[in-house]
Amino acid sequence: MTIEIGQVAPLFSLPSDEGNEFNLVELKGKFVVIYFYPKDDTPGCTIEAQDFSKKISEFEKLDCVVVGISKDSVASHCKFIEKYKLSIPLLADESGDVCCSYGVIQEKSMFGKKYFGINRSTFLIDKLGKILETWSSVKVKGHVDEVLKSLEKHIKSA
Repeated sequence: MTIEIGQVAPLFSLPSDEGNEFNLVELKGKFVVIYFYPKDDTPGCTIEAQDFSKKISEFEKLDCVVVGISKDSVASHCKFIEKYKLSIPLLADESGDVCCSYGVIQEKSMFGKKYFGINRSTFLIDKLGKILETWSSVKVKGHVDEVLKSLEKHIKSA
């Protein structure tokens, strides 16, 4: 399944590291950045989470909520956040259902073995719950700045 710009973002409710249920429908009226990442406490995922954490106040000033999603457990997310002093909520999609609804589960290959995993992807959602922008197979370096610039561009053109 591919997510198209302009379509309504698939709704979901997932457990958060903060001990509550995060429900996308409750964020109508705000911009939302959802980024999907493969695994807690791995090099690229750590850099991406730290980059979003460093810029979170800039996103918040633009009325934007940022959340990360992986298939890791809430306990794993809590350790990851504590270790790196992250300041963004991380959601646990242990079943992979939300990852599938956003089309981010893809065949990958490591050391000649094929497996299915999360393709690092980001989605920018507008205040009405529609997809404004998508990024797939994200390269971590400079990505957060690119998302922030895109958000600012969409706000200016609204």
